[in-house]
Amino acid sequence: MRVHLAFLPILLAATGSILPAAAQPARPDLLLRETVSGMPRGATQEIQVLTATIAPGQSTVFHTHAFPVTVYVLEGTFTLDLQGRETVVVRAGQSMVEPPNVPMTGHNRSATEATRVVIFFVADPGTPFLHPMH
Repeated sequence: MRVHLAFLPILLAATGSILPAAAQPARPDLLLRETVSGMPRGATQEIQVLTATIAPGQSTVFHTHAFPVTVYVLEGTFTLDLQGRETVVVRAGQSMVEPPNVPMTGHNRSATEATRVVIFFVADPGTPFLHPMH
């Protein structure tokens, strides 16, 4: 590819590089940055990534987590009711961190559309994902 040197600054400003897109390194987009408390402290940690589909009108059990849980919404809308806190609504392409030790329940309030989420957390090995509340 021949590039006239006078056009090089314009090309670099427009594309960030003279390399084709496929030759450029992949870079992630930051979706969420949040400082959290309640992280596990053991010498080894277990990382889990889960997916869940919440049917129209379906809710999770009323529960807590012993650790922060990150939720990324792939499709639909996820509504989280947190005891003593504001309700959080997360739409497709957005994410949130569920705080540890706060009673909560998640909902798909749509009557027609399923909600699909990716769930990510770090915990001491063998720690249950959630603790149902009664």
